[in-house]
Amino acid sequence: MTAQRPLMSYDAFVELATADPAVVGLVLKGSRAHEGMTTEHSDHDLYVVLAEGAVTALTRFAGHRTPELDLVLLTLDEFRAAGMPGFERYALARARVVLDRLDGGIARILSAKARLDADEAGREAAAYLDAYANSLYRSVKNDRDGQALAARLDAADSVRYLLELLFALDRRPRPYNKYLRWELTRFPLPDWDTGHLLDTVSHIAATGDVAAQRELFARVEAVARKAGHGAVLDGWGEDLRLMRPRR
Repeated sequence: MTAQRPLMSYDAFVELATADPAVVGLVLKGSRAHEGMTTEHSDHDLYVVLAEGAVTALTRFAGHRTPELDLVLLTLDEFRAAGMPGFERYALARARVVLDRLDGGIARILSAKARLDADEAGREAAAYLDAYANSLYRSVKNDRDGQALAARLDAADSVRYLLELLFALDRRPRPYNKYLRWELTRFPLPDWDTGHLLDTVSHIAATGDVAAQRELFARVEAVARKAGHGAVLDGWGEDLRLMRPRR
């Protein structure tokens, strides 16, 4: 018979891990780390950071997953690399330190994940700008040609790339959709009105409104050129005319 992993509450595990010298950090991510986002269904997603080469009985909790507690056990080096790059980066960027035995070292690792370096941000912004323009262009063309469903789907795709672009321009990992409003309400993007931006992308994703897409593109084009990404846009040549507002 396969042995069952022990069940453990969040508070009990934190007490157990804090007493173990092999543990150099505990980091809580997800809705529990986002003030106001917790619901009755929220579990505790906890990273358990172990010293390199440490031996601990806590390894019996590897892969522990219950409706209350999900655990990820990893070494300090693995923790430094987590989400760099990767899907977990935003979760770690907004994670909460529960235990830090490295005199602030765990907090510094999280801070580094929350800030893209200049080269990384530049590469990502250029790539996402091109992807945004591509989806926008396809949406407008499909609308012109009577392909309503395709136009709406491409418009929705463009919103994804747009948000990646705007956060890259601010050297931040894009939040998950669940936390988009939370993030922008507390940490607005420079030069963007949060309410207007959210209303606009919601409207575009739902309707594929071409006029709204073009008006938004005009704003994005100005921001992207100011940030030094004019060459990406110029690569679209005469096709830019289809994306820009009709005056």
